[in-house]
Amino acid sequence: MDKKPAIVMSNDSYHNDSNWVDRLEKEQTYRDLSTIILCPAIGAIPTRVVANWQYMRPMNQKVIGPIFLENMEVGQAYNEGIKMILENPELAKYKYIMTIETDNYPQHPDGLLKLYENMDKYDCIGGLYWTKGEQGQPMCYGDPDVQPLNFIPRNPVPNTLTPCNGLGMGFNLWRLEMFKDKRFEYGKWFKTEQSYDQAVGAKAYTQDLYFFEKAVGLGYKFACDARVPVVHWDETNKKAW
Repeated sequence: MDKKPAIVMSNDSYHNDSNWVDRLEKEQTYRDLSTIILCPAIGAIPTRVVANWQYMRPMNQKVIGPIFLENMEVGQAYNEGIKMILENPELAKYKYIMTIETDNYPQHPDGLLKLYENMDKYDCIGGLYWTKGEQGQPMCYGDPDVQPLNFIPRNPVPNTLTPCNGLGMGFNLWRLEMFKDKRFEYGKWFKTEQSYDQAVGAKAYTQDLYFFEKAVGLGYKFACDARVPVVHWDETNKKAW
């Protein structure tokens, strides 16, 4: 091929001439994203789930785990895992806890990276996943602008964050500092409860909503990020809900 005569002039590079400040601020990869991943384990973990976990870690950041919590009821497992972190001088310095469960994985490899983007506004952000089955509901509960406090399932806004009062725990990013708040009873953040009192009637809480009810009352803020679709995997039927 013939080379044509040309006058070579300086060209600006893409990154130096673009809105790189906004991009880096959004990605937050230059900040401390140190994270400890906790996972209650009650049996074998499906291959599909483990395979998808491998690609979600931020590069050049301190990430430990998953740390598996075996042979415990799920609320107790989370309590023991968080106690272990807070009572370890090094782990207690980490910024975030990531909770994952053995039937959940992010649909896209950047799921965790997207959760980091808005952690300056919320104390916990969860990806969007649904209860299993044809009539599945989004695990996004309660509108913070509606009183009295409730955990009515709500429809997340597509492609953005929806503030809420509660979430599932299958793919959540939490500020570790929240669990150092002495207004919580130490070591008893999560509790699966089913009781009956003749004066107030029946009470039933899964471990997640038990915590969220207390935390919202203390002023903590939560959101569901619909930009982060999360698979709820049914190993028996090999179906991704």
